[in-house]
Amino acid sequence: MAESIAFEIVGKVLEKLGSAAYERISLAWGVREEFEKLKLTLAVIGAVVLDAEQQQACSQELSLWLQRFKDACYDVEDLIDEFEIQELRRQVLERSTGSKVRHFFFGSNPLAFRFMMGNKIKKANEMLDEIAANKAKFHLTPKHETNVIHRERETYSFVKTSSVIGRDEAKQHLVNFLMDPTDGEDIPVLPIVGIGGIGKTTLAQLVFNEESVKSHFELRIWVCVTEDFDVKQLMIKIIKSANGRESKDMNKEELHKALQDCLNGKRFFMVLDDVWNEDKKKWSELKDLLCGGAQGSRIIVTTRSRKVATITGTIPPYDLEHLSDENCLSLFLKLAFKEGEEKQHDNLVRIGEGIVQKCKGVALAVKTLGSLLCSTRVQHDWELVRDSELVKLKQEENDILPALKLSYDHLPWYLKQCFAFCSVFPKDFEFNAIFLIRLWMANGFLQSPYENEKPEDIGNRYVQELLSRSFFQQFEDKFFTFTFKMHDLVHDLALSVAQNEVNSCNHYLTGNVRHLWFDLSKQGASQLPNNLSRLQSLILSDEKGKGDSESRIAEVISRSKHLRVLDLNASNFEHLPNNIRYLKQLRYLTLACNGNIKRLPDSICNLQSLQTLDLYGCRGIVELPKDIRYLISLRDLTVTTKQTRLQENGISCLTSLRRLMFFECENLEKLFEDIQNLTALRELYIYRCHNLVSLPQGLKYLPTLENLGIVKCEMLDLTMEELELEREEGGSLRNLGIREVPKLESLPQWILLGSIKTLQHLYIRDLKNLSMLPIWFQHLTSLQSVEIINCPQLSSLPEGVQHLTALKRLEIGGCPKLNKRCIEETGEDWPKIAHVPDFYYDDSKITTNDE
Repeated sequence: MAESIAFEIVGKVLEKLGSAAYERISLAWGVREEFEKLKLTLAVIGAVVLDAEQQQACSQELSLWLQRFKDACYDVEDLIDEFEIQELRRQVLERSTGSKVRHFFFGSNPLAFRFMMGNKIKKANEMLDEIAANKAKFHLTPKHETNVIHRERETYSFVKTSSVIGRDEAKQHLVNFLMDPTDGEDIPVLPIVGIGGIGKTTLAQLVFNEESVKSHFELRIWVCVTEDFDVKQLMIKIIKSANGRESKDMNKEELHKALQDCLNGKRFFMVLDDVWNEDKKKWSELKDLLCGGAQGSRIIVTTRSRKVATITGTIPPYDLEHLSDENCLSLFLKLAFKEGEEKQHDNLVRIGEGIVQKCKGVALAVKTLGSLLCSTRVQHDWELVRDSELVKLKQEENDILPALKLSYDHLPWYLKQCFAFCSVFPKDFEFNAIFLIRLWMANGFLQSPYENEKPEDIGNRYVQELLSRSFFQQFEDKFFTFTFKMHDLVHDLALSVAQNEVNSCNHYLTGNVRHLWFDLSKQGASQLPNNLSRLQSLILSDEKGKGDSESRIAEVISRSKHLRVLDLNASNFEHLPNNIRYLKQLRYLTLACNGNIKRLPDSICNLQSLQTLDLYGCRGIVELPKDIRYLISLRDLTVTTKQTRLQENGISCLTSLRRLMFFECENLEKLFEDIQNLTALRELYIYRCHNLVSLPQGLKYLPTLENLGIVKCEMLDLTMEELELEREEGGSLRNLGIREVPKLESLPQWILLGSIKTLQHLYIRDLKNLSMLPIWFQHLTSLQSVEIINCPQLSSLPEGVQHLTALKRLEIGGCPKLNKRCIEETGEDWPKIAHVPDFYYDDSKITTNDE
């Protein structure tokens, strides 16, 4: 089951070497010829990598060759990074003159750097030449990603009804859909969506064989679509299912006529099982061919992809729920024992209860483990299954992990590495979208065919795609971000494809681990493996606050020269080791929730590659480093500091900054006045800055600001002399949240005025003195959702709210005066909001129209 990701890595490296930026760098340093040789050799080997990945399970020698090539690709990536770092240092030196700055960036002698890099490139070329020469012995064939051979899965309509447990409610929902007399212009299509193995096909089989369904439809058709969505082949399958006739020798015109003869005037029910196609044109072509049936015809589609559901469905998809623990146990016992036999083995039943917990409601996983144990009554065998990771248990072709592997095989190459990386986190870990995207970015996983697409946007697209394909679940919207989890079985899949590159526990197999989660609450840092030279991500978890000394952290840093990610969240050391400056490739650093650290070493400003610096909750920090302006790659900065004022020419010089948060800066009275210099800033959050008096006027001139959140700032006065109020365009604010700002009596016009046409979501809460919404509220024409919670002085909605046609969701709670005016039909403000589809009134949903 183990899977190399060499194809993804070589693709990423070749993309970098072929970019215009590296073309300029190679010319500037006189290494173009050497780079071209690297590219050529990488491309030659890369052409056969997919074939090597498919065959490696049968050859240990081939697997070792593939690992060696993968390591070489990482080495080339490190080379590329060194040139990029040198370019960043040059930019810093150009901005600042003087011996002090040049001394700060010691070791930047261009001649010495050129000589050193020349030697490194020569060694890399020699290594790749040797790897290329050795590939001949394996007789590998060049393949593209589209040539990957996936396992075919064939399903059929029959199911033994008595073997299906816990799906009565779901079955009834689908039967109601099939029997609904309401018809539109199109044939109604209901997609069933869910993770692989959860029971979508079984549910469709159950409904297909329901007696009332059989009698209701003149024709029932079952088609297993699987991976190929060739319309001609689908027509052949539909005709065969409908009348049993073979039609393989027909052309498309003949097939069309035969299909129409099958369907013409008949009320049919069709199941399209296991659909993967995300090409809307192909779906439309097939759908048009099915229009000959009678009124009342229905189609059910089963799929793992929400995108497929969106393309095919005419009504919202049916999200198949996981089986309950009780139903899982019943199914498990039915498979593991002969009828009634379980009563003789109470000890095994108790172990079985622990086994089904591993399955987390996925029916196929229950079947896999139940079938595995049906032939043994030895307690040790059952305990072994209970206590083992699923990935380490024997899997047959139709068992759960191979079934889930199909979903992985369908991922585009750029998502595979991102997905595998997620296995570094423990099971049931709650991912924050921003956090995960930052880690992907730091590791260079975010690739885009569009030159100007920002990494944050690429990462968000990746998250949405993995959500759509059911790799992530339990989505929870948290206004400015959202969280999600991975099902335990999907986590097992991620571990299996990551092979030995990712380790999420305190056990180590090889020195090839590149991403490591280490729990300090279980072992001290002294227990870390000696070989950390290939490590790119180190996440030290310390939930119990045991921590480790700075000397130990310094030792870890000295052994991990290629770190891109260093997560020291909840650590308790007082000093960040000065040798942090040697982590030239470091892009992500968090010291969040360290209450002991007082200062950051000046050498931290030597990290020109740093993209994320997280000081969230570091309440002891006296002041930020004076040379913070040299962190020119910084895109995300979270600050907790004891300072009352922030230095000028500090944060405001970080022109790459896209997200800025001030958290619990309890002494801070003002932000820096030249905030308008942050022309790339998209998100600004100010939380629990109790002494903050005002915001800088330059805030309204930030051209890209999309999210603004202000929470628990008791002294903050958001009123301001209304200057340039005629400025009605040019802003980009989409989301505004304000909470516990007691001085606020009305929404700040100076912040919102430029974003009249862009604001989409407004969240206001616990504003005890807010007494009115402004008359210009009616001009927020893009507004989609509004939450007004615990604003007791707010007595009415402004005129014109009824003209906000984009408004889809309104929630009002804890506003006694306003609540009365919004009572359905009788409230004075009801006509203003009657058009809103979702209106929540004191936590009770009121449906305001037929939607």
